[in-house]
Amino acid sequence: MIRILLVEDTHIARSGLAMLLAREAGIVVAGHLDFEDAVVPLAVQCRPAVMLINAGYMVSQLLPVVSELRVRIPGCAFLILSDPRRRGMLPPRRRGQELSFMVKGTAVPVLADAIRRVARGERVIDPRLQLASIGTDKTVTTREWEVLGLAAQGESVADIARRLYLSLGTVRNYLSSVIMKTGARNRLDAIRIARKDGWLH
Repeated sequence: MIRILLVEDTHIARSGLAMLLAREAGIVVAGHLDFEDAVVPLAVQCRPAVMLINAGYMVSQLLPVVSELRVRIPGCAFLILSDPRRRGMLPPRRRGQELSFMVKGTAVPVLADAIRRVARGERVIDPRLQLASIGTDKTVTTREWEVLGLAAQGESVADIARRLYLSLGTVRNYLSSVIMKTGARNRLDAIRIARKDGWLH
């Protein structure tokens, strides 16, 4: 039997999906949590074979938690349900290569089959997410590099906005965009990636 731990945003959604998955052959729902709960210690107690994450967070927000869980629960696989229409929910290019992704709302029998495959050590990516990734513009613009470069020099959002004659919101949007396009966790991680790839010095 495959022990899964379900992590979602709301109790209503969580109880419904947990009940449906529990009916699938070879799958046992060992627990379900809200992403705002103390996920790491509770997951360690549960010791699942697969963690199914159905949260409305950007992948970059999930990755730090997943990284800690991979250390704390060796051998546990991760399957993330994503909405390709929402910004930042597509499989990242640079990080998360060990993670599997399916589209939110996937029929439960199909999702159960993906869980079985992930539990066997396969990496599963829903073809719809692959197509969405291809169709997404991931080229960092010159302006985005410029904003990130100023941030790397220690300038605040307000400083950058004044220097480039931009609004605060526009600067934040540029930073969010470059974080997403580089597959970074946050601004500092984007700076690290940019320096590693030679875009910033």
